[in-house]
Amino acid sequence: MSTATHVETIDMTRPGIPMSRLVKVELRKLVDTRAGMWLLISIAALSALVMVILIWVLAANDESATFEDFVGAMSTPMGILLPVLGIMSVTSEWGQRTGLVTFTLEPRRSRIVVAKLVSSVIAAVVALLVSVALGALGNVILGLITGDDMVWNLSGLQLAGFFLLHVIGLATGFAFGMLFMNTAAAIVLFFVYSFVLPGLFAAGASLMDWFKDLRPWIDFADAQTPLFEATMTAKDWGEFAVSGLIWFVLPLGIGIWRLLRAEVK
Repeated sequence: MSTATHVETIDMTRPGIPMSRLVKVELRKLVDTRAGMWLLISIAALSALVMVILIWVLAANDESATFEDFVGAMSTPMGILLPVLGIMSVTSEWGQRTGLVTFTLEPRRSRIVVAKLVSSVIAAVVALLVSVALGALGNVILGLITGDDMVWNLSGLQLAGFFLLHVIGLATGFAFGMLFMNTAAAIVLFFVYSFVLPGLFAAGASLMDWFKDLRPWIDFADAQTPLFEATMTAKDWGEFAVSGLIWFVLPLGIGIWRLLRAEVK
């Protein structure tokens, strides 16, 4: 007499996890962890501090400023902290050893990468909206203190450039995080790229004529300068695309290749 053996199989007909749910989960990860929560708080707090200091200095010296000046001042905290947010959204899986759970629930790792990038961009846009609102508030407060007319001289194109500039900064940090998969290493090397390399590029351009012609095509930070000024020409877009290929697309591509093949522990 034989006994029937029941074999467990995987139900391949069940629907996969929708991308919207993955994005919501990654957004929660940005605020649920202590590091992520304090980083978001720091972004808002430093933006407010920059606004207060700018108002104080201008009012003390009886000087005026425009809405463009206030929004431009917000570029400092945004340019430093948003890339760190992009880095941490990737490297936290490896530093906190949660990757095994994440990639077990969703084995298609490329979808996790997309969800992390989308959630980081959403968080960045919210932070940028807060910074623009603080810039507008600062412009109003300064006008009330000094009695000068409030100048709202920031065009829609410049505002779009401001958002694009910092979303690209976050995405570049995201690419560095993908490449190194280590928070400390990615942050240090990103700051080297952001603050050391531009000085070296400028020094090389001043000393070597051939490098002066080459610099716009390899200096991604310099190629982004016309974005906020809304003065991008066809040549500027070409330099932006080539330098972006070097400093964003290539690190991101290598990082995705590593992630798809890395052993998750």
